[in-house]
Amino acid sequence: MKRRDFLRAGSATIGGAALLPFLRALPASAAAGDDTLLVVIGDTINSLDLHRTGTNRPSYQVAVNIYDRLVRFGTKTLEDGTIAYDSTVIEPEIAESWEVAEDGKSITFKISPKAKFWDGSQVTAEDVKWSFDRAVTLGGFPLTQMKAGSMSSPEQFVVVDEMTFRVDLPAPSKLALPDLAVPVPLVINSKVAMEHATEDDPWATEYLHENPAGSGPYKVTRWDAGQQFVYERNEDWALGTLPPMKRVIVREVPSAATRRALLERGDVDFYMDVPSKDAKEMAESGVAKVEGAPIDNCLHVLGLNVAMAPFDNKLVRQAIAFALPYEDILAAGAYGRGKPMWGGTEASPSTTEWPQPFPYATDLEKAKALMEEAGFADGFETTLSYNLGLADWMEPTALLIQESLAKIGITATLDKIPGANWRTAALVEKRLPMHLENFGGWLNYPDYYFYWAYIEGHLFNSSNYSNPEIASLVEETLTMETDDPAYEPNIKRMIEIAFEDVPRIPLYQPYLDAAMKPEVEGYVSWFHRQLAVTNMAKG
Repeated sequence: MKRRDFLRAGSATIGGAALLPFLRALPASAAAGDDTLLVVIGDTINSLDLHRTGTNRPSYQVAVNIYDRLVRFGTKTLEDGTIAYDSTVIEPEIAESWEVAEDGKSITFKISPKAKFWDGSQVTAEDVKWSFDRAVTLGGFPLTQMKAGSMSSPEQFVVVDEMTFRVDLPAPSKLALPDLAVPVPLVINSKVAMEHATEDDPWATEYLHENPAGSGPYKVTRWDAGQQFVYERNEDWALGTLPPMKRVIVREVPSAATRRALLERGDVDFYMDVPSKDAKEMAESGVAKVEGAPIDNCLHVLGLNVAMAPFDNKLVRQAIAFALPYEDILAAGAYGRGKPMWGGTEASPSTTEWPQPFPYATDLEKAKALMEEAGFADGFETTLSYNLGLADWMEPTALLIQESLAKIGITATLDKIPGANWRTAALVEKRLPMHLENFGGWLNYPDYYFYWAYIEGHLFNSSNYSNPEIASLVEETLTMETDDPAYEPNIKRMIEIAFEDVPRIPLYQPYLDAAMKPEVEGYVSWFHRQLAVTNMAKG
């Protein structure tokens, strides 16, 4: 299909026959009652255990809904009425209170007697320690996330008594407490898990992969891999207001057109992570209620792998940054539902705002001059990879980039990678020369974004970027309070280097959109970009 034909193609036209397999799969009672919420998502979950190696991003929502943490973020209502999380407010969850030591090097938590696992047993400090020990010992993503809060060793997690737990820190850190509110430091029923641990699997990863053991407001009572999973409310949950919905059925429907049609026909209640085109059209038509907000600390980018020629040449990277059709990408790829991240006027940032526009805009003559200076006046051939699981924005964006790069002599062959293989190719093996990528930092600090996306070896540094000065600045700043005199100059210098080196070329800051029946209420836009059902209701 040619690009212009693709861009003209609509997504809403779909025959009723295409819906039949979906409808047959639903339990007969799914459509009845105001206490059941029927949700469709596009991606497949692959595990019920967030700590397990290979667990994909869509699976994070399970951890959000069925496990509790010591603390959680609060919420706020935006000017347009949208409810979003509040990164400045930390609330109790399993911990009914906490105290930071005078020297800032430890946090002591008192566990609420109301915190009970699904089997009725008390959540204890031993359970918290076992869970945190597990997160830092299994390695990979959970360990790196805990490290962001200066937690990397089991020796840092101390059982003071049955209901008192302490985290020891090597130094005071502004990220330590908020890092305990993200999905990773979930608390597992250690007694249940250890019953299923083995010598080869001391952390019960095989058991917890399919058998959660939590205390959260919901339980998973059914999981048909690749089809659907079902949350049932935990009637004994007492760490907040009991969720309005007794049951939530989440169906995995790969086709965005089918998801939209199901909502428009009234067959489902809620549709998460709506493509920008559908969000714009459904909001304008009034056929569904659409809620969305720019995602904090998040960018859609073009990644250039600096470990591979010719992207190891900074001038080539800058040439590409001047060759991208930014306005067309925002119009055709995001249908306007994004904040521009190009056209900045400063080579050295005057503020620490993040994200902020980079000092590049479409200028093909400047791009050609840089290509010639880099020794590539005749261009080169490469591949441009994108994730088919995110084709709604990546496919039109890739086509536009391919067309524009051809104007400066770069022939880019499109490389379509199935969503199930994307994480391994782009983030784990980091083997894609030029690729579209998205990363949003869970904690809303620029140094936290740089920690994940600009440090060598870290998961979301898909560009294989390595810069000792950036590494030093991040290490120094990550634990620093924002009112420290060194914080502002450090952040500005990080951003200045990112402007200059452009291993990741920002395209725009995306929205997280959700569409729902008018009677659905309580949706919250969360930093983790996952469906959290605790507050949702049907009016």
